[in-house]
Amino acid sequence: MNDANTRPAFDRTTQDIGNIVEFGHVNVRVPDQRLAMLFYVTGLGLTRDPYLMVGVDNGWINVGTCQFHLPVGPAQMLRGVTGLVMADLDTLVSRLAVVAPRLGDTKFAYARTGNQVDVTCPWGNRIRVHAPDLQRFGPILLGMPYVEVETAPGTAAGIARFYREILLSPASHGQDAAGAFARIPIGRGESMIFRETTRDLGAFDGHHVQIALADFSGPHALLQARGLISEESNDAQYRFQDITDLDTGAVLCTIEHEVRSMRHPMYARALINRNPTQTNNDYAPGQENAIWSLRV
Repeated sequence: MNDANTRPAFDRTTQDIGNIVEFGHVNVRVPDQRLAMLFYVTGLGLTRDPYLMVGVDNGWINVGTCQFHLPVGPAQMLRGVTGLVMADLDTLVSRLAVVAPRLGDTKFAYARTGNQVDVTCPWGNRIRVHAPDLQRFGPILLGMPYVEVETAPGTAAGIARFYREILLSPASHGQDAAGAFARIPIGRGESMIFRETTRDLGAFDGHHVQIALADFSGPHALLQARGLISEESNDAQYRFQDITDLDTGAVLCTIEHEVRSMRHPMYARALINRNPTQTNNDYAPGQENAIWSLRV
């Protein structure tokens, strides 16, 4: 038995998850499924879900344990940036170069700076792809470690408070070289970041993100008391979209949240991820699947 003075001292808070236990997906409408598959699957090298939404009216795109949902309709714009991690940025850039001529009449663009590739989808949504970084993103080799939402100046502290007191999350706010922000930890390694900006944010167009809560009913009651529930979907899901100042009720930021319980049938659903470097020309048996997490 180890003496108390010789036992290692662990920071137990590093293992806390908080009430938001899963980041599930980012949902933006796209006008053209063909262009969407060309960009997300052929260009980015992600994987179309082989089991659900396999028709021409919607496409679910797997990214490690997260997804993009792409229903057909007028284009929607996430007001911010979706952050991805991919293991091989060299092959990513090569894939993007291949699809570039077929996306020439769209807003598609990409540029690499060191261990980061900034990509714009055919309709203007921004995606920032990083190389794996254990310090910044934990053991993710393929995934969606953050969604950064742009918000008006002076709102970050109030947004962090909203998530702490309403969603029961250990949210924080602070300042870095890029300005003021609020950070909301989600699940084992993801987060939502609200970044203050002076850019014109435009009108909210209905895009949404999906999360799951351990305490599902508590935040529902708190949101309902403030009149913030926007949809009672079913027994395992509801929605809200306005993040408000808890003192004045003023809207600080709007982004729809699809909120699920841990009893939702798709909570922690296992996703198929492919290795995009495998082709019929250089096929190697047993190497079709992508490894989305480091062993640590």
